[in-house]
Amino acid sequence: MAAAGSSWGCLPGAAQRLLPIASRHDRLPDEPAMLPFGNGRSYGDSCQNDGGVLLKARMLDRYISFDPASGVIDLEAGVLLSEIIDLALPSGWFLPVTPGTRFVTVGGAIANDVHGKNHHRAGSFGNHVLDFELLRSDGSVRRCSPTENSDWFDATIGGLGLTGLIRRARVQLKRVAGPWLIGDSRRFANLREFFAIAAESEADWEYTVAWIDCSGTGRRLGRGIFIRGNHASAQAAVDARPPGNGSLRMPFTPPVSAINGLSLTAFNKLYYHRPGAVATDALWHYRPFFYPLDSIHEWNRMYGPDGFYQYQCAVPEAGAEAVLEEMLRRIGESGLGSFLLVLKTFGTVASRGLLSFPRPGATLALDFPNRGARTLALLEALDDLTRSVGGAVYPAKDARMSAAAFQHYFPRWRDFSRFVDPKFTSSFWRRVTETPNA
Repeated sequence: MAAAGSSWGCLPGAAQRLLPIASRHDRLPDEPAMLPFGNGRSYGDSCQNDGGVLLKARMLDRYISFDPASGVIDLEAGVLLSEIIDLALPSGWFLPVTPGTRFVTVGGAIANDVHGKNHHRAGSFGNHVLDFELLRSDGSVRRCSPTENSDWFDATIGGLGLTGLIRRARVQLKRVAGPWLIGDSRRFANLREFFAIAAESEADWEYTVAWIDCSGTGRRLGRGIFIRGNHASAQAAVDARPPGNGSLRMPFTPPVSAINGLSLTAFNKLYYHRPGAVATDALWHYRPFFYPLDSIHEWNRMYGPDGFYQYQCAVPEAGAEAVLEEMLRRIGESGLGSFLLVLKTFGTVASRGLLSFPRPGATLALDFPNRGARTLALLEALDDLTRSVGGAVYPAKDARMSAAAFQHYFPRWRDFSRFVDPKFTSSFWRRVTETPNA
């Protein structure tokens, strides 16, 4: 896992103190610049507080209650999503929405309003939160729900930890038959084929996602593999054997990034043409289906001592094919990028949060090794394309967008700022609320 107090992108720079929160009944310390910190899986500086204090909330890991009849779980905000699965899945319940790692705290999932492969059906995580307790720096506690302190509820969902410390939350889980999913995967040659398959799949498939060859240029531009799945019935998985619990670990941080043009081209070619890329009635255990990278502990080390940037944008459906094609062209020609470029569609289920990222259209996400000005110039060019069609960049993944860009992407940020605790701040918030030069 990331070093204590660092973000998952391992970018250098933040110097901060960590103060543990041992009990949800504790008062907050008297500090002028605080920020809750869960398990450090945000990629950029939304979980960083350079020069201030991080309130390490991972120790808030107690269950308060779980009703196996209704699937409602009441728990402290430092519990990991993986721990919810371990508790609830044997009783036939699963997460209603999950991001690409299960090592995220409940508080972090709310604060970033995380989304998953089933957004077109279920929306984002905040849509399944029944209520939570919010502790403010003045010692006051607000119970927040869609009907009680609903304005604080909407500000805190997707609010990046800035409205106070979430002490506990109640979440409605999803009924499932077991740990297995059934589905298929197929290759597509370009983005037009991707959007056609996505549109065809959303009516019958709960989970849809695509891997894209980010090194592709020319006729290979936009090719990839589309994966779709539903939770399997108990009968369908009666003879299935779960994968072992063993996992790999990146044992050290290499002196230079292992991600380069040669390794990217070779990997993408092999991955696209591998026999397993095409499957029908495939049976997948939930761990490799939802969390492929969780099988490699500390995989973020492979980017070397300078770390990496993750870029995730959402663009409206109108014009999405053209703008994403231009993005992929620039990424392919740059020689930057990662092994895992994810493309999926968002549905029309509205998120509650004032700063929630999901919106109807398509979302693209991938990592870029930090090569200084060269990487930053490419990311700024992608920002320009995102803004040109009225899209947005995900704050939980960002470490460099300008104040002008953020304020364009999230026009309700001033409304949100009224709910920010006067003693809470972050490196991200200070960076993106500066007055634009324009």
